[in-house]
Amino acid sequence: MEKAGSGQTPVDRVLDGLRGFGAHYTEFTRGFAAHLGLHVTDAAALVEIIYAEDHGRPLSPARLSERISLTSGATTALLHRLERAGHIVRTRERSDRRIVTLRSSPEIQGPGREYFGPLERHLTALLARYPPEEVARFETFLAELQSAMDVVLAEPRD
Repeated sequence: MEKAGSGQTPVDRVLDGLRGFGAHYTEFTRGFAAHLGLHVTDAAALVEIIYAEDHGRPLSPARLSERISLTSGATTALLHRLERAGHIVRTRERSDRRIVTLRSSPEIQGPGREYFGPLERHLTALLARYPPEEVARFETFLAELQSAMDVVLAEPRD
């Protein structure tokens, strides 16, 4: 079904909206980098570390490398920079002491929450306007969207 005069289907508009949100979020993260005086890639890594930690799934250096699409060597250099700046700590929390876990430092948690807090509050307020059943449908859609992206990312590229 096409909206008269727009030339776009509802699917086109949803995909455009997702691309637009992604672009805005990238811009927002760049602002976080500037706010902290970090390179954009370093800030993106820091956001990944904080997010994973907040969700009870702290990252290893290898998993961070996958998340931000850097080689292991580039990730090691990035982690050295973040550690020297006092933004992260590397811990050995598991019974296998060879496994390194990345944690945000207490010094960065406040600025991170301060910067991202307004966005989280706006998005939470936006979602609160929808009935729980519809939010559950959004959740399902987003999980399926991430799964589709995982499939595409796993496909070999020429």
